[in-house]
Amino acid sequence: MTDLFQEIYGTIMRNKLRTFLTGFAVAWGIFMLIVLLGAGNGLMNAFQDQTSSMAMNAMEIWPGRTSKPFQGLKSGRRISLTEQDMEWTDRMTDHIINTGGMIEQSLRLNYGSNYVSLTANGVYPNYTKFDNIKLKSGRFVNELDMKEHRKVMVLHENTIEMLFDKPDADAVGKYVTADGLDYRIVGVYTNMGDFSPSAYLPFTTLQLIYQKGDHLDAITVLTQNISSEEESDAFEQDYRSRMGHAKQFAADDRSAIWVWNRITQHLQQQKGKDILRTAIWVIGIFTLLSGIVGVSNIMLITVRERTREFGIRKALGAKPLSILWLIIVESVTITTLFGYIGMIAGIAATEYMNIVAGEQVMDIGIASATVFKDPTVDLHIAVQATLTLIVAGTLAGFFPARKAVMIKPIEALRAD
Repeated sequence: MTDLFQEIYGTIMRNKLRTFLTGFAVAWGIFMLIVLLGAGNGLMNAFQDQTSSMAMNAMEIWPGRTSKPFQGLKSGRRISLTEQDMEWTDRMTDHIINTGGMIEQSLRLNYGSNYVSLTANGVYPNYTKFDNIKLKSGRFVNELDMKEHRKVMVLHENTIEMLFDKPDADAVGKYVTADGLDYRIVGVYTNMGDFSPSAYLPFTTLQLIYQKGDHLDAITVLTQNISSEEESDAFEQDYRSRMGHAKQFAADDRSAIWVWNRITQHLQQQKGKDILRTAIWVIGIFTLLSGIVGVSNIMLITVRERTREFGIRKALGAKPLSILWLIIVESVTITTLFGYIGMIAGIAATEYMNIVAGEQVMDIGIASATVFKDPTVDLHIAVQATLTLIVAGTLAGFFPARKAVMIKPIEALRAD
């Protein structure tokens, strides 16, 4: 075995430039595959982080205006939502496992000389099922707040910083003023990517103070057992039809009520991620193939240059298997060595990306959004890709080796 590797080493050293260029193509292929996978993971992880604060099996409904006549009624009518609509929505189908209602009110919060204008959302305690509020401190609205119409609120950490002039203010328990009324801060949340941080109040408190009656600004629905876009679209259309029957508008009038179907959106996003991942693998594999073709070509050139040598070996009694083994091992050696170099360089590049831009955040005024997160590749994927490259290198060497084995000694001795 030592003699075999010494012979391979000698062959490589006699053709340094050719071997290097071929090996560079192999290393570049595995390097690009790992870097592309890492960059793709960075984008997908950032997107996953943005949507992690929302229940993706939810649907939100807002009232709108009709865009077409219906049974003698004119277009342009304003559609309103009520608590009764929320109640019958909850009983509509087995696909619905939870419902919630929300009302909104613009507020100007004051603390000393500082103030913030924002939207206050009156919500039920189950709102955290629809939007995964990440509490930094304190608590969320509870049933006792609802029952006693307590003047309490939960604020975003950026709102706290603007009111109290410091990001780490211990705001829980303190009071802020809005429209001459004092509200006690009971919780601080820290959702990333919340483009319009809101204040959350008990639904009944906002309803009573601002005399909202049974009016709702939105209904939120949590669903189950919907696993395809077709099922999601059918569920949404069924809901529009039932709401249209109750509110007297056409089932296909999409302006009458506005629906944010997170289920369909989530399924489409998953499909988009799969397409992106597939595209990355396709590009990477074709890049690898260019390196494999290079290995195969250099082995063919080696066989041609050493045709006379192989003929003499066979004439002296060398077994065909020994010649086959020599070519294949040389091919695998080049592929393994440069594939390993490419793998290490690719992993180093993704780690560098992780250090430089692994938690890249884009500031957009009062909020921020993660645009690139953890652009790394699992080690086992990198190893599997390299092993695949080695197998391909073996196959790349097999066919030239087979050609060398089939050379007859008398023909080989006549070769130039």
